[in-house]
Amino acid sequence: MEEKLRQGASNCIKVVLFGPECTGKTTLSKQLADYYNTLWVPEYMREYLQKKWDDTKEVCAFEDLLPIAKGQMRLENDLAAKTHEILFCDTNLLELKVYSEAYYNGLVPKKLDKISLENVYDLYLLTYIDTPWVPDDLRDKPHQREEMFLRFKDCLEKHNLPYIVIKGDEKSRFDKAVTSISQLIEQKR
Repeated sequence: MEEKLRQGASNCIKVVLFGPECTGKTTLSKQLADYYNTLWVPEYMREYLQKKWDDTKEVCAFEDLLPIAKGQMRLENDLAAKTHEILFCDTNLLELKVYSEAYYNGLVPKKLDKISLENVYDLYLLTYIDTPWVPDDLRDKPHQREEMFLRFKDCLEKHNLPYIVIKGDEKSRFDKAVTSISQLIEQKR
């Protein structure tokens, strides 16, 4: 089981869009993948939980976290094998860990807790809460956006992970991301 949560071998740069729900991660992931002519990894949790909601009208349970984590890593590993320069991840296991802590009183499945910090990413784009809230079947914390943003930021700082905050209008967000990613690519060459 644990192996299914680990990153496969890859030489590509991995950039994670990281932050609270409804902060523009998917939009920016797609834009950056288009700009750099590469791939992006969708958020498996959204697909998994939407299907669960549609089938049963039930929300995420603690038991769903490991199947979600496995699905996310399967997608990431499959797409990392298809690109050589850069991969954009519209979430990762560390984001799932932050959500688990928030929703389940600090509890995180032991394997997820361990592996979420062992998988390596080159840069985290921490998306700020200055985008409009758009309700849907799965989003449920419109009044806790600031609290959730701080949880994500604290996690990155606690573990000394490389990140920049992405905020502003869509163009500002995109421009800041491209500047940081282009610098990262240059450093890696």
